[in-house]
Amino acid sequence: MKLALGPVLYYWPRQRLLDFYEMIAAAPVDIVYLGEVVCSRRHELRLPDWLALAERLAAAGKAVVLSTQALIESESDLKVMRALADQERFTVEANDTGALRLLAGRPFVAGPHLNVYNPPTLAWLAGLGARRWVMPVEMGREALGHLQRQRPAMETEVFAYGRLPLAFSARCFTARHHNLSKDDCRFRCLEADDGLTLHTREGQGFLVLNGTQTQSAAVYNLIAAVDELRDLGVDVLRLSPQSRHTEHVIRLFREALDGRLAPVAAAQALAALMPDVPCDGYWHGGPGLVLAGHGGGR
Repeated sequence: MKLALGPVLYYWPRQRLLDFYEMIAAAPVDIVYLGEVVCSRRHELRLPDWLALAERLAAAGKAVVLSTQALIESESDLKVMRALADQERFTVEANDTGALRLLAGRPFVAGPHLNVYNPPTLAWLAGLGARRWVMPVEMGREALGHLQRQRPAMETEVFAYGRLPLAFSARCFTARHHNLSKDDCRFRCLEADDGLTLHTREGQGFLVLNGTQTQSAAVYNLIAAVDELRDLGVDVLRLSPQSRHTEHVIRLFREALDGRLAPVAAAQALAALMPDVPCDGYWHGGPGLVLAGHGGGR
């Protein structure tokens, strides 16, 4: 199986992003997704910057994919999406159905936000040109197995590590938290490297506010299930960047995939690197926030 690093879902300063991807150029990851998926007001890097980064990573031997925004709200958002579709140097990940029309007839990746749940949809995407699809994060192993048995000639990618991207909204919850309007947010997301955690009255992390995106507070971790994923014919595992320890997360997954570290031992090692507790409930067909397998613990 290959390892993919998903797009950075948070708003980091420009130099921090550049330094991060300089480190990723030397990391044992096969595929790197680049671009702004969450909010168009996040523009520390613009399209020419992302393309320059893509060239740098491609020169380092990475397969680069440019990701489109998941929630399109304006003509300026459409303009960026069209520009991504118009360039032919790099593969594009479609995270909005509007991107499918622009990419039809050329190879692309069907992103996790397209919500593919059945074989006819998968076949339709393959007919448009999709060469890989990313399983929705709430899908479990049983449903994936059903789709894999009827999968057309395309690769399957699974979100295997990171805070789960659960929903998008036209409202910005981070701005609302600071009593600001979305159009005058003052870019407060820059102050939250891994989003803002909402806690229950008992003090347990529940959800994370990330601008217009809502994430799980718990960290999804399928490293203990790598053998199951391999047996199901999964081609790519996606790891979601976090503000610290991403290079160590990649290394542990690489060692587990290569058989140099037992998956359960890797899960235990990962627990110390997470911004919150682990979870894997969706994979096992249960509530997403529970830890049903051997994903480590604290």
